[in-house]
Amino acid sequence: MIASVLPTYSRAPLTFVKGEGSWLTEADGRQILDLGAGIAVNVLGHAHPALVTALTDQANALWHVSNLYNIPAQQKLADALVDKTFADTVFFTNSGTESCELAIKMARKYWYDKGQPERTDIITFTGSFHGRSSAGIAAAGSEKMTKGFGPLLPGFIHLEFGDHDALTEAAKSGTVAGILVEPILGEGGIKVLPDACLKGLRDLCDGHGILMMLDEVQCGVGRTGKLFAHEWAGVTPDIMMVAKGIGGGFPLGAVLATEDAASGMTAGTHGSTYGGNPLACAVGGAVMDIVADDAFLAEVNRKASSMRQKLEGLVASHPDVFESVRGTGLMLGLKCKAVNMDVVTAGYDHNLLVVPAADNVIRLLPALNIPDTDIAAAIEKLDAAATQVARNA
Repeated sequence: MIASVLPTYSRAPLTFVKGEGSWLTEADGRQILDLGAGIAVNVLGHAHPALVTALTDQANALWHVSNLYNIPAQQKLADALVDKTFADTVFFTNSGTESCELAIKMARKYWYDKGQPERTDIITFTGSFHGRSSAGIAAAGSEKMTKGFGPLLPGFIHLEFGDHDALTEAAKSGTVAGILVEPILGEGGIKVLPDACLKGLRDLCDGHGILMMLDEVQCGVGRTGKLFAHEWAGVTPDIMMVAKGIGGGFPLGAVLATEDAASGMTAGTHGSTYGGNPLACAVGGAVMDIVADDAFLAEVNRKASSMRQKLEGLVASHPDVFESVRGTGLMLGLKCKAVNMDVVTAGYDHNLLVVPAADNVIRLLPALNIPDTDIAAAIEKLDAAATQVARNA
């Protein structure tokens, strides 16, 4: 029998009916600790009062109008993002995938308008993830993402992650429009691009007139203890993709850009029916009011340090299950020796949600405001799950 919901997900046998803070209520009444946060989406946990108020207040006033008209909540959120980042201008989308589509269009249109239409290539890296649209899968380039979906969108140069010589050589080509990279590979296994590499990438782009494009869909919006991950390296991109955390659970994404990088995107070159709608931007504005605060980010860093220390102890206690801790801020990963999905599944048995990733890693992406007591509970549950995995090995 054909499923009424297209079966593109292998779903866990869990059905959630309510959420509060870092906890979810399963249909059978169990309380489950959520260390996935909807895959780095619910940055303030479930049903945060400020987000609920922002959403309901806006819903009682106005849900949707076309981008043919001014949208005050959109303007307010754009102003906040410009004030807090490198960007001069913002376009709002509904997802990270949509942000990828625009970022690629923006980079190619930039060079077309500069009289260099041959500059269409985007350099990307193995292990990357930029969404599941035609542009997104072509950018990632892996067989897992692209098999059966040809012909693929052309114009991408795929390089091995960390191969500096190949990157330097490819950048010399007169056909490169931009270099697209995640400061931390999320789906790729919580692989952190070192600050020195981000600085070197900025220098490389400047040296060859290439646009530096960052995908901060998963690692942005406070996840690393800075508002955006690239800030740790002291560099700024030309174009940046944002989504997930910016909506705190409501569908919202954005592309941030400098005035120069966005110069080709004039009236009629791009659009979105729902992008930047009043509901989404009201929630996004409430997220920014909380997450962009220095005191809030300082707390993220404090909690991240505590959680990482506890995870290092967990790895030492279970050397047959875990190999190492990866990541930064509250974007952490456990590199497993056991099969990562065995750990994920054992977590279900102990009322804990963690998220698998490539390279046999499990991701820990809790709400940024997770209480210390919930961090302690998470370590206890991970310890129990690891014990179960070791016993069943």
